[in-house]
Amino acid sequence: MIDTVTLEVIYHRLVSIADEMENALLKSSFSTIVKESRDATTAIFDAHGWTAAQSCAIPIHLGTLMFSVPQILEVFPTSDMQDGDVYIANDPYSGGTHLNDLTMVVPVVYQGDVVALSCNMVHHQDIGAMSPGVPTLATTLYQEGLNLPPVKFYNAGKPEKAIHDIIRKNVRIPDTIIGDIRAQVSAANIGKHRVLEFFEEYGKEVVLTAMTHLLDRAENLTRIELEKIPDGTYTFVDYMDNDGIDLDTPIKLQVAVTIKGSDFILDFTGTSAQVKGPLNCVPSAAYGVASYVVKVITGGSSVPNNNGCFRPIKVVLPEGSIVNPHFPAACGARTATILRMCDAVFGALMKVIPERLPACSASVLTTAHFGGIDPLKGEFVTCALDGGGQGARPSKDGVDAVHTDMVVLMNVPAEFMEKDFPVRILKNGFRNGSGGAGQYRGGLGLEKVFQIVRGEVLTTIRIERHYSRPWGVLGGLPGSNGVARVIRKTGKEEIITKRDMTLYEGDELHILAPGGGGYGDPLKRKPELVLRDVLNKKISPESAMEDYSVLVEKESVNVHKTNELRKQKAQQRGSITWTYDRGPEAGREHC
Repeated sequence: MIDTVTLEVIYHRLVSIADEMENALLKSSFSTIVKESRDATTAIFDAHGWTAAQSCAIPIHLGTLMFSVPQILEVFPTSDMQDGDVYIANDPYSGGTHLNDLTMVVPVVYQGDVVALSCNMVHHQDIGAMSPGVPTLATTLYQEGLNLPPVKFYNAGKPEKAIHDIIRKNVRIPDTIIGDIRAQVSAANIGKHRVLEFFEEYGKEVVLTAMTHLLDRAENLTRIELEKIPDGTYTFVDYMDNDGIDLDTPIKLQVAVTIKGSDFILDFTGTSAQVKGPLNCVPSAAYGVASYVVKVITGGSSVPNNNGCFRPIKVVLPEGSIVNPHFPAACGARTATILRMCDAVFGALMKVIPERLPACSASVLTTAHFGGIDPLKGEFVTCALDGGGQGARPSKDGVDAVHTDMVVLMNVPAEFMEKDFPVRILKNGFRNGSGGAGQYRGGLGLEKVFQIVRGEVLTTIRIERHYSRPWGVLGGLPGSNGVARVIRKTGKEEIITKRDMTLYEGDELHILAPGGGGYGDPLKRKPELVLRDVLNKKISPESAMEDYSVLVEKESVNVHKTNELRKQKAQQRGSITWTYDRGPEAGREHC
């Protein structure tokens, strides 16, 4: 039997190992998307393929690793592994998410046995798709790049040359891609050596027993929290703009969340059938949504973040739907779907635990991939993954221009983009006025303008929420729509949602990310906070008057007139009886 103190020490030691791996991976990588956006994740698994500890990284990856690692073990069981082996895979239909995400597994061999697995997942800048990065025009997996089933990448410390050569010959920027994969190897080896040191210090029996106890403890604590939520089935429906191919057809996401004792069931029956474009989401990623939501509503520092947390989860994914497509449906842009699935699940749970959840966030990964031949530096591929506004929280404003929910990334600095690539950033700042009004205001979206400075650049653009708005809750107003447009050097302007297109010198790409929804009655927001937002230009004086009934005069609040205006508006509007506000186009929903 292991005492509680020792158990805590062992758990936090494992987490520190995962975090050290993450730092090593980020610091030794080559690509924009890893070293700047930090699109990479590390974790320690036990020998059975269960997550023992995770770094503070990307929830999509963490959820998917729970599928991809066991898939690798099915092909390469631990009984066949030896010290120095490295295994990789990226097949979405064998536990992965999309082809750009490469899973790596390194066995930790102690006293002749595999006692743990040092694992990571990295999004690679290019994987040889029909266009640089992640194409929006792909209609089949075969157009999205190199598909690797579980394969051995190093054999007892020696590189498998054929696999290295295949990867190098199938990507646009081989030195960068191989460099990032080697960074994965280095990070995994750091994890392996730290775990070995750990086993030497505590002993094999103690560590293995502790890992088992930690899984059981996480399950028990998670179930205790789930039991606090009233039993019932809670539903929600949301719509995505389109799939990038059929631009006039919205995509339906429907979910029923059932809480039954300590069981958590997500049922996506009623969701749209799989689509032609690359927004299909394979089951591993859908399961990642459930895992993330469960951590949000039950998590805390007292609950170990491991596979035990997710034992109460059951997910129903109709075959042939956008959340469980048939092979070889394209799925490269599945992040857009994953984020909106989170919205739908949170929307359902808002009916029962609104005090734990925020209003709807922008829930878009505003994505622009750039690639081509730079006349000065040769072939390149890079990207900008930028955030929108976070939904307002039950007691705080939403955060401005941030990645939220399952995509915890960093916005790419303008200086980095301009230094290495033929792209200039003309504007990079808050999209003022984009956050939904409320007692707590939704976060502002990001406004960014790219300009091509030389050559021809093939650009892949993806943004959501053109035709819907991040909903406000309990009286809060929705955030703004998303907008993307291209302005040619000639002055011609084109509004786009998802597009692969060529930009030329002097052309500009304008991206305006949505803001987050507001939380609570705007008339209850403190006038001094409204004034602060006006002075900081986050809202206009007109918005202060229209949305908050606050009269700002000469950089101060007219208190007497504001009190009168608020009383009048409250009488005209009546009591707040609705839960969601999707905006004038979609209306309010009563629950």
